[in-house]
Amino acid sequence: MTTSTQPAVAPELKKTPLNATHRALKAKMVDFGGWDMPVEYPCPGGGLIAEHLAVRNAVGLFDVSHMGEIQFRGPGALAAVQRVTMNDASRLKDGQAHYSALLTPQGTFVDDILVHRLSPNDYLLVVNAGTTATDLAWIRKQVGGFPSIHIADYSPYYSQLALQGPRALATLQKLTKTDLAAIKNYWFTFGTVAGVPNVLIARTGYSGEDGFEVYLPADESTTVKAWNELLAAGEEFGIRPCGLGARNTLRLEAGMSLYGHEISDAINVFEAGLDRWLKLDNPEKGDFIGRQALLDLRSSGGPTRKLIALEMVDRGIARDGYPVLNLEGEEIGQITSGSPAPFLKTNIAFALVPTSVSASGEDVLVQIRPTQTARAKQVAAPFYKRPKG
Repeated sequence: MTTSTQPAVAPELKKTPLNATHRALKAKMVDFGGWDMPVEYPCPGGGLIAEHLAVRNAVGLFDVSHMGEIQFRGPGALAAVQRVTMNDASRLKDGQAHYSALLTPQGTFVDDILVHRLSPNDYLLVVNAGTTATDLAWIRKQVGGFPSIHIADYSPYYSQLALQGPRALATLQKLTKTDLAAIKNYWFTFGTVAGVPNVLIARTGYSGEDGFEVYLPADESTTVKAWNELLAAGEEFGIRPCGLGARNTLRLEAGMSLYGHEISDAINVFEAGLDRWLKLDNPEKGDFIGRQALLDLRSSGGPTRKLIALEMVDRGIARDGYPVLNLEGEEIGQITSGSPAPFLKTNIAFALVPTSVSASGEDVLVQIRPTQTARAKQVAAPFYKRPKG
């Protein structure tokens, strides 16, 4: 018997309908969760910092068509959503969305998600790109046998564009007769955008700014047309196409969690500081996966570690995975996400540390090189809050 010496062929990267458009714009492309995605557009005067500042000061456009969409339909849809998510979907009205999560029986994260209620019997869950297949398999295993429900992966049918920034409304309003100002934060409606009918228009986002996420048919010609028309509509405001690099620095400034960093199957809801969306004691919510473990954890005194927000005092960037030390030099935790904050003009990070350190508010050290540490101070999250008005 012979064995092959041929190396395993890596699976081909998935591509959004805008892949050729990104390449024509000379985007720097990376493998992101199995998708060929733009990390930045280094056109003249462009790049990550310019994209980040465009979103903070005016408007930016993101291709987020790699995100997953899973639909629950039928009279049993709400019961199934309630069973697999931590927030209380019974409180949603038609056209409303909320932040939630799929939890393991241990109260850790399968994924964080957005739940949209289209009707009493119809819910759309938007999940992270790299976890869509595992999320769908998990959901089907947990509630696929529930009565009167049909669960389907609609991801291949949707392109998703995110228009973010204080000028997002003015930009999008040029391309639709829908009254965008009437859509409240975390609500959505259907309308015609750039001549495309029945587009889902949601006032949601992942940047800390006002903005809209639009869900279009996934064919290339429709998606490219909408992308180009949005860029043209925002030209007077200095719109920029934005990649995953700016998406990451924007969400970090805004104190938003990222799967595989601040949340994972090894981090529970209390440790992640996301318990404001956790409905443990609501009679309307009832039981759900992970609830008992979190009740037990709460009754036994709570978590032994917590996520904290850090601002660097010394020169140095706290990168993902760097060790965190106390002032005596003992390792006590790890950076979950860290980077420069382009708008705030400082270096920021999240770290998972013992609860006692979180409670004390004491400074810590970050091991930025094998022989070098940099001091960091604990600060309140989010690091950035958009101005009101």
